[in-house]
Amino acid sequence: MPNQNRRKDVRNIAIIAHVDHGKTTLVDAILKQTGAYEFKEGESTIMDSNPIERERGITIFSKNASINYKDVQFNIVDTPGHADFGSEVERILKMVDGVLLLVDAFDGPMPQTKFVLKKSLELHLKPILVVNKIDRPNARPHEVADMTFDLFCELNASDEQLDFPIVYASGKQGTATLDLSEPGTDLKPLLDTILLRVLPPVADPEKPFQMLITMMDYDSYVGQISVGRIFHGKIKTGEQMALVRLDGTIKIGKATKILRYKGLKRFEAESAMAGDIISIAGMDEVKVGETLAGIKDPQALPKIKIDEPTISMLFSHNTSPLAGKDGGRFLTSRHIRERLELEALNNVGIKIEFFSDSEKIKVSGRGELHLSILIETMRREGYELEVSSPQVIMMELDGVKLEPTEELLIEVDQGYEGAVIEALGIRKAVMKDMQMTSIGTIRMNFYIPTRGLIGFRSDFLMMTRGTGVMFQNFYQYEAYKGELIHRQSGVQISMNNGRAVAFALFSLQERGEIFLNPGDDIYEGMIIGVNNKGKDLVVNATKEKKMTNIRASGTDEAIRLITPREMTLEFALEFIEDDELVEITPKNIRLRKRYLSENDRKSKARKLRQ
Repeated sequence: MPNQNRRKDVRNIAIIAHVDHGKTTLVDAILKQTGAYEFKEGESTIMDSNPIERERGITIFSKNASINYKDVQFNIVDTPGHADFGSEVERILKMVDGVLLLVDAFDGPMPQTKFVLKKSLELHLKPILVVNKIDRPNARPHEVADMTFDLFCELNASDEQLDFPIVYASGKQGTATLDLSEPGTDLKPLLDTILLRVLPPVADPEKPFQMLITMMDYDSYVGQISVGRIFHGKIKTGEQMALVRLDGTIKIGKATKILRYKGLKRFEAESAMAGDIISIAGMDEVKVGETLAGIKDPQALPKIKIDEPTISMLFSHNTSPLAGKDGGRFLTSRHIRERLELEALNNVGIKIEFFSDSEKIKVSGRGELHLSILIETMRREGYELEVSSPQVIMMELDGVKLEPTEELLIEVDQGYEGAVIEALGIRKAVMKDMQMTSIGTIRMNFYIPTRGLIGFRSDFLMMTRGTGVMFQNFYQYEAYKGELIHRQSGVQISMNNGRAVAFALFSLQERGEIFLNPGDDIYEGMIIGVNNKGKDLVVNATKEKKMTNIRASGTDEAIRLITPREMTLEFALEFIEDDELVEITPKNIRLRKRYLSENDRKSKARKLRQ
């Protein structure tokens, strides 16, 4: 492409990495050193603006920032670092011309590194390798750079892509260097490398206007806002534009407001042209992946290719006896349906399916974490709902049943590897390799059916006493591996409604772990704990001590209750079986049987046997 068709005053770049390798911290340092954002005392990871992101310490939603360096505008996009949010990564990469691949100077390439790099190479983007956290104890930057080169080769990178520059950085200290023998003082070496190696965007203002919508936003004043990159032409405020839908139909509208980025803030602009990443208002009922174009002969840009979901769950409104008593504002199936329809518009990795004969809604996503974040978000917004256990989405090809498999990386202290290998063997995992790291831990790679990982994380943390680390990433669909063992323990089920009593819980805790505190509301069919003997047991958790007027010789035995497990959404989704549900309200997460009455459960089991 001739030089005159490129905008030399703009660089569009995405930052991609495995979770917790320091993307957001590095962006903080770039914003601070270029003066694009004034940090208040104690402020950090400013791009992780969502409360759930801050609590979990991970990036979930892609966000834009813009800085100015040597009279060139850098549009930087921070992307999620977890494979379950791969749809965010896939669409963001369509907006940029280069990527900063961050790799931890100690951990080296991890499963998600492979995932995001593969997507970048497929789109022929120019990568810059940033070996981050070189200030970490036991850092091995040269070895990590070699490991990353091997990963490029494994992914069949072109000769041009293999000629990537390497920058050694510490996002925490805000320094970068091209040579480890010369310690860095600021991030100028990194910014200069971006300026030199990332291609300016192709920009022909004379071509008809075309913009690919990659993100959505909403403003109560201007309505729906489309975010994306202009690939061709230019647009002015007040100018007519066409929306080319995914089905090929066309809708005409007007650009009522154009917003560009400065730092983390958006400001109004009169116009924008090819190469700019902008937000544009004036068109409603827009979906991610659609094209905004000029009204003369509007043409669609190539669609965003999104990998198919691998996990599905059934959502429905809360039908428990405690529905509406926990501060929920949105209680009906209509509320949940409307919220999920809105989510599917903005979150292209989510698919929803309605049933004509049922109020249940099938929601499919890229993984357990992907769906649990959606549930947690809805819960905080005031929705009450109940969800089924996660189910793996099977495929059939040429008469062969296929199931999704994951690439699993596990790192444990010496002594725990035997128990982990045995547990994964039962779950049909196949070991790829095993090695000892420089700090004496054991690192193992496996291929495992996605089904085998449901419920494994909590077992894994128990068998490694909380010290083990595990990461997974979708690998591919493979032939069905056969039946897997289910949960070994049974559950204790409440036989009546009321409040849990300490006296009753004291005797029940001998049978297995309890999920309740004394005084908690319970109802018939609610799961109150584990039964270690393997069968479901109906119990009375409201039973109080009988009072008599006969004085006992000696003293009563003191009631000492074991602290119950804190019920988290992740544990609940992993724990439940097919005949159980998770009840989710703004204040509580409870487990329950699908059929609350014991007679109904027996009747259903009898029908299944027949």
